[in-house]
Amino acid sequence: MLGAAGAGWVYWHLDHNIRSVDIDKALGDDRPARADQAAASPSPSAAAEPVDKGVLNILVLGSDSRTGKENKALGGGDSGGARSDTAMVVHLDAGRTKATVVSIPRDTLVERPACPTESGGETAPAYRAMFNSAYAVGGPVCAVKTVEQLTGVRMDHYLEIDFAGFAQLVDALGGVDVTTTEDIDDDLSHLHLAAGDHHLDGAQALAFARTRHGVGDGSDLGRIKLQQQLVKALMSEVSGSGLLTDPARLYQVADAATASLTADTGLDSLSELSGLARSLSALPADSLKTVMMPVVRAPSDANRVVADEPGASRLWESLR
Repeated sequence: MLGAAGAGWVYWHLDHNIRSVDIDKALGDDRPARADQAAASPSPSAAAEPVDKGVLNILVLGSDSRTGKENKALGGGDSGGARSDTAMVVHLDAGRTKATVVSIPRDTLVERPACPTESGGETAPAYRAMFNSAYAVGGPVCAVKTVEQLTGVRMDHYLEIDFAGFAQLVDALGGVDVTTTEDIDDDLSHLHLAAGDHHLDGAQALAFARTRHGVGDGSDLGRIKLQQQLVKALMSEVSGSGLLTDPARLYQVADAATASLTADTGLDSLSELSGLARSLSALPADSLKTVMMPVVRAPSDANRVVADEPGASRLWESLR
C-alpha cells in the first residue's frame, strides 16, 4: 500500500511539474499541414500523438528567462524579459530510425507575423526582426508561428526548458563529456577550457552552450556548433549510462527535466513524454544528425544573418 502510494505521489509530482501551453487552440487551422497528413485538414484540437511512429517535428527552445533566483544567477546581469536563447527543430522520421536537429540562429532576421495573445488581441507584425524577438513579444505561440512562417513546416509539438532546468538536468545526469578543438576563454560566460576532453557539470555545460565570444568569430554561428556537440553528448549520456535501470537516479533526472519544462498540450503530461521517450529508445546513437539552417550575412547589418536561399528552403522541404 505504501509503495503504491509513493509511486502515485512520484507520478503526480512529476506530472504537475510540467507547465502547459495550448499552441493548437491559439493558432487554429491557418498553419502548414502535418508532415504525414498533407492531404488532411487538421483541426485545432487534433494534436499529434507522441507515441505514434509517424513523422514529427518538434520546436525545442532554451529560454533565457531572468525570473527566479537560479535563472538570474545563470543568465547573468541582464534584467530584460525572457527570450529564446536557443532554437532547434527536432525532426523524427517515421519509424524513429533517424533524427535531425536543425538549429536556427537567434540573430536571423525574419518577417515576424502578428501573433494572438492571451488577452484576445495580437502582437504587431515586424519586418526584418530578430528571430528570438518572437518569443520576447508573444511567448511560445509567437515562437511557433514565426518558425512555421519561416520554414513552411508544421511544428507538431513544443518543448521549452529554462537555464536553471538545463543546468539541473546535466547535474542529475552526473555531468556530460565534451571535446573542444580549441581553447575557450570567455569571461562573459565564465567559461575557460583548454583544447581537449572535459567533463562538465550543469553550470559549465550551460556556459558551454551559451558562449559566443570565446569561439570562432564571436558570432552566434560558432556557438551553435558547440550546442550541437552538447546535444549529441547528452544523448550519449542518457542512452549509455544505465539510467533506465537505476530508479533513484531516473527520478532525479525526470524531476530536473520536468521542473523547468513548458510543453504544448500534446506533450504536457508524464505519460505523453514517456511515450515519446519510449518511441525513441531504439534510435541508434549514430543516427542523430545535427545541421544549421543555411544563412548568410544580412546585407543591411553585418551582425545579423538571413536565410541563404535556395539552400534553406531545400532543407525545410526535406522535413515536410
